[in-house]
Amino acid sequence: MDFRLRNVPLLSRVGADRADHLRTDLDAAIAGWADAALLRVDSRNRVLLANGRVVLGAAITLADKPPPEAVFLGRIEGGRHVWAIRAALEPPDDDEPDAKVVDLRGLGLIIDDTSSQLVSSATALLNWHDGSRFSALDGTPTKPARGGWARVNPITGHEEFPRIDPAVICLIHDGGDRAVLARQAVWPERMFSLLAGFVEAGESFEVCVAREIREEIGLDVRDVRYLGSQPWPFPRSLMVGFHALGDPDQDFSFHDGEIAEAGWFTRDEVRTALEAGDWTSSSRSKLLLPGSISIARVIIESWAARE
Repeated sequence: MDFRLRNVPLLSRVGADRADHLRTDLDAAIAGWADAALLRVDSRNRVLLANGRVVLGAAITLADKPPPEAVFLGRIEGGRHVWAIRAALEPPDDDEPDAKVVDLRGLGLIIDDTSSQLVSSATALLNWHDGSRFSALDGTPTKPARGGWARVNPITGHEEFPRIDPAVICLIHDGGDRAVLARQAVWPERMFSLLAGFVEAGESFEVCVAREIREEIGLDVRDVRYLGSQPWPFPRSLMVGFHALGDPDQDFSFHDGEIAEAGWFTRDEVRTALEAGDWTSSSRSKLLLPGSISIARVIIESWAARE
């Protein structure tokens, strides 16, 4: 049984113009600072959300020009530049009485593609800068460059760019009416999702799918097929989604201790769980599934929608 994603995952949608040419034309990028918007991301990767959009302040209220630690995110409607900075969140304006502080995992409420892209990019870049202040080659302190999209060794001129760690996530099904869901040992009871794992050196995505599933629950899978991808900046991952065929008659075995339990669930059981909400729900459903921010949710919904 083949299927496709019903929707583009929230964090994978096209929103703002990245305007990557301005990263190497910093004079032009800085020239837009006076009218630019500023996204503040606090030390816990939280932003301010109001009316279904991320709250953007005026950059000029921060400084007369971009500080070295600011990152250039691109341009939004009207060509307005947007920068981001790691800083405490400011109190919302009076015209935003319903503003709330949320992190990226709570952005399922955002209906605006531009907001989701800005927050995802800002979180990934700022997290990378926090952990990449010294050269991986010789330990020399590095400096931000290219509007925050690189760091440069001031002695050698060597540039380092944001790392992306690819990880696979896979829905295993029997080609019919059943799919595998699993619970990590650190998760609360009833909280289930798909199996996932990081790609190792010298390994293709498809080989990684088969290896991770065999290591985590002991199943052999075949016919691994690509579905879609989603950035996941915790701290710098790219989730690559697949589905694959498995045999319900094969016993589970939990080799690495990461998975506490797994089971085959019918499409009706999964549909019932989806209707009950997500991990944050107070429902007494036997299954609690991931929230809408996650590609896992989109994959599960797409499989459950099949007749």
